[in-house]
Amino acid sequence: MRLKVQVKQMGKRKNSVGETICEIQGSPGTVGELILAVVASQVEEYNRRLEACLHTEEGDLPKLLPYLTREEIADKAESGKVSFGFTYGEKPADLQKAQENALQSFADGIYRIFVDGRPLEDLEEEIWVTEDQVFTFVRLAMLTGRMW
Repeated sequence: MRLKVQVKQMGKRKNSVGETICEIQGSPGTVGELILAVVASQVEEYNRRLEACLHTEEGDLPKLLPYLTREEIADKAESGKVSFGFTYGEKPADLQKAQENALQSFADGIYRIFVDGRPLEDLEEEIWVTEDQVFTFVRLAMLTGRMW
């Protein structure tokens, strides 16, 4: 199933990160299942990019002098980060740890999920997912200081 996903951080420009398509397996029935499916998709994509950066086909030469065109720089500056798109870590992501972290972070209020502008509150909340819906993940900024 293809999901339309937006990822935003509080304090960033309004459209700093555009809508992307996330390929997931099956159709999640709860918010928790949605989180697990999206994380599995993102871990698979990250590990695939990492593998492509670390290994080249026989006969391929690595890029010795990577460069960005003016258009690429302008596009990346619009999103707030200009980079070459390399994955510098050499360790693949652990799916189980990433999923546990994502579920705990949602429960702790580190990020929120909205579907077509409606907030999803609980991991056990039942949802009906269609490809027409837009899921927005918002990472919240924690304030310093005491809460009491």
